[in-house]
Amino acid sequence: MNSHATAHRGTGLEPHPFAGPRPTTGGTVRRTLLRTALTGAAALGAGLTAARPATAATSAPAATSAPGTGPRPSTPQEALAELAAGNRRWRAFRERHPHETPAIRRELTTAQHPFAVVLGCIDSRVPPELVFDQGLGDLMTVRTAGEVLDEAVLGSVAYGVLELGIPLVVVLGHQSCGAVRAAVEAEQSGGHLPAHIQYLADQISPAIDHGTVGDARIDATVDANVRLVRSRLAAEPDLAAKVGTGKLAIVGARYELTSQAVHRVV
Repeated sequence: MNSHATAHRGTGLEPHPFAGPRPTTGGTVRRTLLRTALTGAAALGAGLTAARPATAATSAPAATSAPGTGPRPSTPQEALAELAAGNRRWRAFRERHPHETPAIRRELTTAQHPFAVVLGCIDSRVPPELVFDQGLGDLMTVRTAGEVLDEAVLGSVAYGVLELGIPLVVVLGHQSCGAVRAAVEAEQSGGHLPAHIQYLADQISPAIDHGTVGDARIDATVDANVRLVRSRLAAEPDLAAKVGTGKLAIVGARYELTSQAVHRVV
C-alpha cells in the first residue's frame, strides 16, 4: 500500500545476508519482543545476526535439487544467502529471472520445493519474486496489507514450514507503507476507517511508535510492525519448535523503495 512517508536509505544486504539494521532517524522503538536463537555449529546468532555459510560440521539435511539447477537452499543460512544474492542482482539491474523455462514449468506440475516463505505487504511496488530475483517454485509468498496476521495467514505460513519443510520465513515490510500510515493517522484523529480497513489498523496499532512524530512516527512504526509480526510468528509453538532445532529461521526485513535494497530489521 502506498503513502508519502519520508524516504530512508537502506544499508542493503552487504556484507552478509540481512547483516544489520539500517540507520534510523526519528527515534528508537522501545519494545520487548520475543527473540529466538538458532542452535548448532553453523547457527544464526541470537537476535538473528549475520548468517554464516554452512560448514562440514553442520548437521543439515541434504539439499533438494531445484528443477534444472544445482542444489536448492535447504538451511536458513543458504536461503538467506540466496535471497541476498537475488536482491543484489535486482538492485544492479542484473536480474536472471530464474526458473521460467518450458522444461521447468513442466517439472513444476508434479512437485514444488520452495526454499523461503515471504510474508509481505500487498503494495504493488514490492513483489517478493522480483525484489529477490527468484522464479517459479522458489518462494511461497503471502501478502496482506501491512503484513497483518490472521488465521488464514498463520495457516499458510505453517503449511509452508511444516508440510513443505521450508527453512526460512521472512517478514518483509517496506518504506512508505500506506497501511501503517492509515493506522497511525486513524489513531491520531480518533476516526474510524471504512469497512474492513479498520481491522488492519487495529492489528497494526500495537506497533505504533509513540516516541516520534509526523513522518518519523510512520517510518518507525513500519519497523516496529515487522518486529511485532515476526515475534508473533516466532511464538507459534510449531514454528518455535522448528527454530529451536535450527531447521527454521524467522527473519524481519524491510525493502527501501528509494534504493531497492532489503535490509534486516532487528
